[in-house]
Amino acid sequence: MQSNIIDRLKLPFRKDKELLLSLYKILGFYPHETSYYKQALMHKSVMHRNSKGKPINNERLEFLGDAILDAIVGDIVYKHFPGKREGFLTNTRSKLVQRETLGKLAKEMGLTKLIISSGKGNSHNSYMGGNAFEALVGAIYLDRGYEACMRFMNKRILAQMINIDKVAYKEVNFKSKLIEWTQKNKVNLEFKMLEQTTDENGSPIFNFMVIIEDVEGCTGTGFSKKESQQQASKLTLEKLKKNSKFIDAVFAAKTERTKMEEMPVETVPDTEVKDDFIVVHNEENTDNEPMERFTEKLEKMQEKETEEEQDFDLSDISGKPMSREEIIAAAEMAAFNGEI
Repeated sequence: MQSNIIDRLKLPFRKDKELLLSLYKILGFYPHETSYYKQALMHKSVMHRNSKGKPINNERLEFLGDAILDAIVGDIVYKHFPGKREGFLTNTRSKLVQRETLGKLAKEMGLTKLIISSGKGNSHNSYMGGNAFEALVGAIYLDRGYEACMRFMNKRILAQMINIDKVAYKEVNFKSKLIEWTQKNKVNLEFKMLEQTTDENGSPIFNFMVIIEDVEGCTGTGFSKKESQQQASKLTLEKLKKNSKFIDAVFAAKTERTKMEEMPVETVPDTEVKDDFIVVHNEENTDNEPMERFTEKLEKMQEKETEEEQDFDLSDISGKPMSREEIIAAAEMAAFNGEI
């Protein structure tokens, strides 16, 4: 108590009094070591370096604060919801420590106004406030210890700014969010059930995997298909945001699929219409033999008639009546020539 009074008396003479006053409003106490909090508010875009040339930003404190938050919120949720299953507790903790929630907290507390950055693209960096909140928790841990972090979360955050019960029972449909994202980006999505087992009480346990464009995403386990798919969708969404190699692999697979679908067909269909309904008779068709024989006979008859017409002589036809002697003589002559 005496230390805080002394700190307050010294504030007007301190160079960083405005920062310290702002932090007091947020934290509920004055920092011991100011450098931790300055670093927690320094975004990596500033490119500030220390005397040894090493970059100074809030990334390391963000890593530390993320781990501390998971432990503290896990402790709080565990005690607040006695008897609830692990899946419920995990889901509630995830809602409390997700970047969107922490970003809103940072904005409401006034923390985002204290962040030092280059100012480029800040409007598009929706995680800057949430990252700074995690870094702030890391700074509190280094400055005051674990118990101070627990008091900060309990008294300043959960008691004043967040209704933990509303957060716990509020349904966030991560599956719908993932489906919406895949539809906007025109990529294929599949929920593949890996296995279905039972726990020691005989309750069913489902394990699903998200597959996007044949690229394996994350898996989720739950006591229902919906719960497991929700968890798998949430983890996959986080992976899409944080893992550039994963999202690159998804769009590379999409490019390959669409390229294969758009490849031209090598064999062009024939436009000629075949008269398959017309029966064509060839020379080897035995069904044509009667007609061929008839035609052949007809041709021979025509040839014979022609020959007969050529042999038929009209010179011996006369209109003059013949005597008996002339008829006998003509008959003998014909017999002699072989005509009779």
